[in-house]
Amino acid sequence: MPNYVDLVFDIPANSSFTYRIDSKAVACVGKRVMAPLGRRGALGFVVGERDMLPPNLEEEAVKSISRVIDKETIFDERDIELARWVSAYYLCSLGQALAAMIPSGKRNSDYPSFFDNDEMPAIALPLSEEQESALAAITAHDSAALRDQSFPMFYLYGVTGSGKTEVFLRAAEAMLKEGKSVIYLVPEISLTMQTADAIGKRFRGIAATLHSGMSPAARFTEWMKIRRGDVRVVVGPRSAVFAPVQNLGLIIIDEEHDGSYKSGSTPRYHARQVAMRRCKVKHARLVMGSATPSVEAWQLMDVAHGKTAGSAAPIMRLDLTKRLSGGKTPEIRIVPLTHSDGCLTKELKEEISKTAAMNRQTILFLNRRGFAYFYHCPDCGFELTCKHCSVSLTFHKARNRAICHYCGYSETPPAVCPQCGSLKAHYSGFGTESIEEEVRHTFPDLRIMRADADTTGGGKHIKETLEDFKNRQFDILLGTQMVAKGLNFPGVRLVGVVLADTGLHIPDFRATERTFSLIVQVAGRAGRYFPDGMVIVQTLRPTDPTITGACSLDLTSFFTAEIAQRAALNFPPWTRLIHFVVRSKDGSRADRAVTRLASIVQPLLPRDADMLGPAECPLGRIAENYRYHILLRGKTMSTLHAAARAASLLYDKGRDNQAYLEIDVDPVSLM
Repeated sequence: MPNYVDLVFDIPANSSFTYRIDSKAVACVGKRVMAPLGRRGALGFVVGERDMLPPNLEEEAVKSISRVIDKETIFDERDIELARWVSAYYLCSLGQALAAMIPSGKRNSDYPSFFDNDEMPAIALPLSEEQESALAAITAHDSAALRDQSFPMFYLYGVTGSGKTEVFLRAAEAMLKEGKSVIYLVPEISLTMQTADAIGKRFRGIAATLHSGMSPAARFTEWMKIRRGDVRVVVGPRSAVFAPVQNLGLIIIDEEHDGSYKSGSTPRYHARQVAMRRCKVKHARLVMGSATPSVEAWQLMDVAHGKTAGSAAPIMRLDLTKRLSGGKTPEIRIVPLTHSDGCLTKELKEEISKTAAMNRQTILFLNRRGFAYFYHCPDCGFELTCKHCSVSLTFHKARNRAICHYCGYSETPPAVCPQCGSLKAHYSGFGTESIEEEVRHTFPDLRIMRADADTTGGGKHIKETLEDFKNRQFDILLGTQMVAKGLNFPGVRLVGVVLADTGLHIPDFRATERTFSLIVQVAGRAGRYFPDGMVIVQTLRPTDPTITGACSLDLTSFFTAEIAQRAALNFPPWTRLIHFVVRSKDGSRADRAVTRLASIVQPLLPRDADMLGPAECPLGRIAENYRYHILLRGKTMSTLHAAARAASLLYDKGRDNQAYLEIDVDPVSLM
């Protein structure tokens, strides 16, 4: 019987801590315990047992654990091994990796499964020839991908409404028949309710969901069902990639391009990368899908169903080119917004009226909340910005507040310029709130629903809003990107993109990719069941190649140009990146710390890598923290990793305790 246990905690410490075992000796690997850490008690994960103390550790210095939380083990050596990989790849501690993987809370035996209901399982839909071909490739035992790598990867590249979900579900059914388990990832559970419901109905009794909107007890209960093998199909957003399924056979990543698969806090993992790792270890299949793949996925795909640059592609591309259910590709029109009096052009107003007369529905999309977003004084140049962040305050008319969308700070909008007293100072620009006001004024007889973060307080409310729209209780649905993702509304004829180029102004190398994807995705909501779908794309930049390419649905030309541009700029997918951000309440401390970090990193970089910065972040101040960054760029991740890891260890030895370092491997944003 061991006398000591090794614990790791959710802190940035690269070593484990040894504690004396509890008197009843119930602590063991795979359980959580409470233990003293410094002057406080902390939640620890037992990752090792030992009979003897480590060298250089005296018996009197060893503390005892306070109590054991779990009656049964909640993670095993496979989970620890995956956490070690996450720790090594994303340059975080083992404790931070385990904390991200394993739900908090304790078991609640009364919690019902998300999918426990009395509905009969949904009947599988008939497949088209393209769907049959794709499914055969995915489920084939002699897959061509197996000849080149330890696990097969597939990409279901299909236009919106082409039936990707049904192929995913059929592939999952095939895995279940082989006695294997499936993880089905969706971007955000609240925005993909239709997909989640379809999975629940198809696999009732053996399906469960894992997502952050659940209570800790609910997530923990589902986690234990999955560990025991009672659940064989797990659906959820990025954190579900860690689900402890038994005998993993398939991971599905729906809407692979979506940025929400990347974690915004430590560890800053990407679900796609973790899925690849799990599939490689288990020799499981990985199937991704989207109408707008990420640039990285497109580069890896076989764009001609055979070869890229004379060699077999790492990802086998499977095409779905036809809309099902009677729909056709909608007509897409670009309409300049420059000479319009309000937010809606004459062309868009006419199409809304025509759609309403046909007893059909309209979706209006603008990826900006609030009423107006930029307060400026033409006399003295004053701009109203957040006191804690280097961003403008957005005016929310319903609350009569100017609000920061980063830290939540708000104040009453000024009646005159706070700096010079001018009456000419005013708000400009428009958001969903001002669009709603104009639409209600223009179409007083139509039923209008706005769906954004200000009107939908939680997942249940979002689901109810979307269900009401699907059931024709509203004529117009107006919203941000939550109305653009994975939704299937039979009654929608018209989609209006109120301002297509908002994302193009962001100083980030992925800005054009995100804008292109968003336009194509939201356009895909139109005419899914009828051949008369219409999309009006309003823009201030009607000749911009990103806008014109998205409206012509010419993905091949866009990706060819974008990948060439990335090559010229030496950015992914041609290189790999590691992003260091130093933040502090004191700007001078942050500046000194990042300068010191840069001096440490520079001599450690290999010949095929370089460093950009140090410089102030594009968002130089958030929540009273001043932010500076450096960017490491190289041809291979292995050499970058070595330099970044060595630099972070050297930096820690003399670091300023009031300056905090964040490390982001494979960043999706450099803001």
